[in-house]
Amino acid sequence: MEHDSTREGYDTVAETYAARFRDELAGKPLDRALLASLIEQTAPGTPVADLGCGPGHVAAWMGERGAKTVGIDLSAAMVSAGRREYPDVEFREGDLLALPAADGEFGSAIAFYSIIHLAPSELPRAFAEVHRTLRPSGLFLVAFHVGTHVRHLDEWWGHEVSIDFQFFEPAHVADLLEAAGFKVEMRMERVHHSDEVETRRAYLLAHRIL
Repeated sequence: MEHDSTREGYDTVAETYAARFRDELAGKPLDRALLASLIEQTAPGTPVADLGCGPGHVAAWMGERGAKTVGIDLSAAMVSAGRREYPDVEFREGDLLALPAADGEFGSAIAFYSIIHLAPSELPRAFAEVHRTLRPSGLFLVAFHVGTHVRHLDEWWGHEVSIDFQFFEPAHVADLLEAAGFKVEMRMERVHHSDEVETRRAYLLAHRIL
């Protein structure tokens, strides 16, 4: 997969995306519960990383509930929108394969539908980066679409793009997390909500053990 193409696609749709997803969590009680649990289990004062944060609405939601949040995204336009909309969140531009963060900087991290823009062969490197930037016992919550296929978009909300969406099997992702030095604590799947793309969604919660 070409990350430049993904970056350019999200730069193109950033303003539309930010407007459409600003209140996304209002209709997702399960996501809110998982995020609240993560905040509760994160050591006080340690930052929570939102990896592939988009315009930052999830990072902002966590920040409103006491978390110190750092949003990291590939798209400069997404980061710009986030800084404008959510000045209390720290934003950084960066790739999941080379996170702009120090070793052990984060108390916990989330990646909601961001690993779906990685090729399967890139997951071990991405998870190694998450492991590197987490403190010992730090939590990592990842969400993705279930399957083994790729969906490609040439058009998104009237904009011309070229973006691939890779689906993954939860057992495979869990195996890769454990190979990277995590212990998977929870696996969950759900069907899509009525206003979502029709896919099954998986959530894995793991903690750093090495």
